Amino acid sequence: MKTSLKFLFPAIPIVLSLLCAQSEGQDALQQFRKMQNALGSADKISAIRDYEQIVHADAWDFGGNPMGVVRKRVRFVRPSYLRIDQVGQRDTYVLYFDGTSGWEILPDGTVADLKGDELRFARNYLYGLDLNVWLADRDPHYVIGSPGPNILTITAKDNSFPGNEITVDPATFLPVKESGTAHPDPNHPVSDETIFGQWQVVAGVKFPGLITKLHNGKKLAEITVEQTKLNGGLKAANLAIKPSDKKPVMSQ
Repeated sequence: MKTSLKFLFPAIPIVLSLLCAQSEGQDALQQFRKMQNALGSADKISAIRDYEQIVHADAWDFGGNPMGVVRKRVRFVRPSYLRIDQVGQRDTYVLYFDGTSGWEILPDGTVADLKGDELRFARNYLYGLDLNVWLADRDPHYVIGSPGPNILTITAKDNSFPGNEITVDPATFLPVKESGTAHPDPNHPVSDETIFGQWQVVAGVKFPGLITKLHNGKKLAEITVEQTKLNGGLKAANLAIKPSDKKPVMSQ
């Protein structure tokens, strides 16, 4: 019985595309794990149960006008409890998110449940947190890709949060910059770039000590890390406590 070549030939590019996709996926994972090892190793990163970081930043608005110094305290307890306390000239707020819902205290002292853009901001912040991105190969929410050497893409499997492209140093395999899209105005997305430098080692894991944020190429913040604490015994229940004076809590 003769086999029709008409049915064989269309299958060849399908097989090749599957092999290429598999090869690209393996290469992406290999590059990602090189980055993980440079940061301290997946095991050391996954051993971080809670995290607290205090930073200050020189900030500018979209017109390049100085906005003074912003101070921020971020606390995180695995798997998904996030607390942000921030003091700034125009953007003082407190936010709590448990991975599904939460609340926010606005600059005027109004307490509101997270919804709409604020809920999306909290979810995007959580999934964009370094400690979560650096374990993307262990979390089914993320998809890891690599469009080229020393470049990784970390995206959402269900498109529920924006993806980012990470460029790593070819010598050290540490992240050099992260690029993506931000939505400060929901109707006017902008290119978002984060540049990392002055790496510091905390409990065997490297964290950037200097972070520069740019939107559409314009510098919005120069962030200096003052303190990073790991496994300090933070409790998720404590992160959910609203401050009685409705002001950010910048220290214990």
